[in-house]
Amino acid sequence: MNLATIDQYLEQLSAAIGDIRRPQLDDVAGLFMDVWRRGGTVYTLGNGGSASLASHMACDLAKNTAPDLGTGPDAPAARRLRVIGLADNSALLTALGNDIDYGDTFVEQLKILLTPADVVLAVSGSGASPNVIRALRYARMVGATTVGLTGSRESAAEMLELSDYALVAPTEVMEQIEDLHVIFNHALAVSLRDRIATETVTA
Repeated sequence: MNLATIDQYLEQLSAAIGDIRRPQLDDVAGLFMDVWRRGGTVYTLGNGGSASLASHMACDLAKNTAPDLGTGPDAPAARRLRVIGLADNSALLTALGNDIDYGDTFVEQLKILLTPADVVLAVSGSGASPNVIRALRYARMVGATTVGLTGSRESAAEMLELSDYALVAPTEVMEQIEDLHVIFNHALAVSLRDRIATETVTA
């Protein structure tokens, strides 16, 4: 059995993990804490595998950070982080893509929902997806905060310019960029869960 390709991939991924800029993750976790405190909403978006991650992040950031999860319908809700995945409504996505323009699939949703108190978290491995760039540009115009998850390709330059906070996977290999984005998600969710639990207990 030839494991050379697998070994090489894992070795490269391990090296990239070692190069992650941890302060960037801490800054974004702090941003999400501020959003939680002020009652804002995080909107996640992306295409393809990044759409799946945007949904994954909406799940983890909403469910795994709730301080009163499982208390049922007879207890009032504690303060929770509101997170909405804009890639999840297939009917709306396809209607906007078909009837308007695929480049505006996220902008049109943000025009319904976005306020200056909110955050737009955009995921793009290449950093060059037109509908992601347009969403970030619109968020900037509204005065919302922008977070970009991308990789180290030159094509990400415009996305990085439009991101108030950037989480950059230190690799140009798309599969490894996506691997690291999942790690970013879990690191953020765990950090935020602990911060919210601590603040809830001491409040």
